Amino acid sequence: MTQEMILANATLVLPEETVTGSIVVRDGKIVDMAQGKSVLAGAEDCEGDFVSPGLIELHTDNLERHMKPRPKVDWPHQAAIVAHDAELASVGITTVFDALRVGSILSGERRNYGKYARSVADEILSMRDSGGLRISHHIHLRAETCSETLVEELAEFGPDDRVGIVSLMDHTPGQRQFTDVSKFEAYVRGKYAMDADGFDDYVQFLCGLHAQFGTAHEKATVVAAKRFGAVLASHDDTTVEQVATSAAYGIHLAEFPTTVAAAEANHRHGIANIMGGPNLVRGGSHSGNVAAMELAQHGLLDIISSDYVPSSLLLGAVMLGRQWGNLAKGMHAVTAAPAKYTNLEDRGRLEIGLQADLIRFRLTEGVPALRAVWHKGIRAA
Repeated sequence: MTQEMILANATLVLPEETVTGSIVVRDGKIVDMAQGKSVLAGAEDCEGDFVSPGLIELHTDNLERHMKPRPKVDWPHQAAIVAHDAELASVGITTVFDALRVGSILSGERRNYGKYARSVADEILSMRDSGGLRISHHIHLRAETCSETLVEELAEFGPDDRVGIVSLMDHTPGQRQFTDVSKFEAYVRGKYAMDADGFDDYVQFLCGLHAQFGTAHEKATVVAAKRFGAVLASHDDTTVEQVATSAAYGIHLAEFPTTVAAAEANHRHGIANIMGGPNLVRGGSHSGNVAAMELAQHGLLDIISSDYVPSSLLLGAVMLGRQWGNLAKGMHAVTAAPAKYTNLEDRGRLEIGLQADLIRFRLTEGVPALRAVWHKGIRAA
């Protein structure tokens, strides 16, 4: 049965501008668009609200929060996936790359963590294929090079898993995100109730893992990403030298560069910079690194990720639009840009023939208020 929807008298968010018009959706695709305020019979009057492509999220830790709502509490995975899916739909995200850690620490006395990515990926893919989820889910493997089992865990995945992104993660204290070890100490001791002696032992343990496995794990991750056909991303680049290494590996995405120098180097190499929505909204990095808005002011911010606060994606895009004096440009960072860099050619823009992933929102005292979300033309929230 043909399903048709017409959204009229809307402020359509195009890649470079906003225009008043209407959009026609039929059987999950955009089939027509026109400018003007007219509302035909059977159309939904959007009353001037913004209608934008659905948001595309490339790096979120939100699923892990649902699986472990408190320390030492394991929530049933299927229930966690459904709750995560519903939460993302409720904030306008219609495509997500679920970030799953690969690389575990099984020895040592502090903060051991076991593997989970393969089993959770199976559950996500099964629920996706059965039609049990509201939005599109893809797999993003966060490869922890400072770990013990990365190579074995990567070997559990293959091209049939359609892994979309593989990111090189190195959280060894004293560099990248935690160049300032005091920031790492505050994070770890606060989260795990660790005393000072225990923290010192933990740092030495992690540095030992990095010395033993870091280089080999980095190279194995690059090889695995090519085997999967995945986009390769770096994480927390700090120096020009680190960016040069990323470029040599064929990296196209840089997640959360920590300095202006690294962000500038990424652009010189044609690598897109991703910054966190929470950093934008809060006005700075919780780790003491470069502020996302500073990169935006330098023209160095390409894509926003909600990271650990899903609602920050739309709010961050609106804030960027205000900074740049162009809402369409801000929304581009959460729609067309992430689609482009992950080879999703069927979405991310309001264009005839593309998938009808849409959101409707208005601004209330500068804050976006969502009115509706559609995925493939079907109401998702």
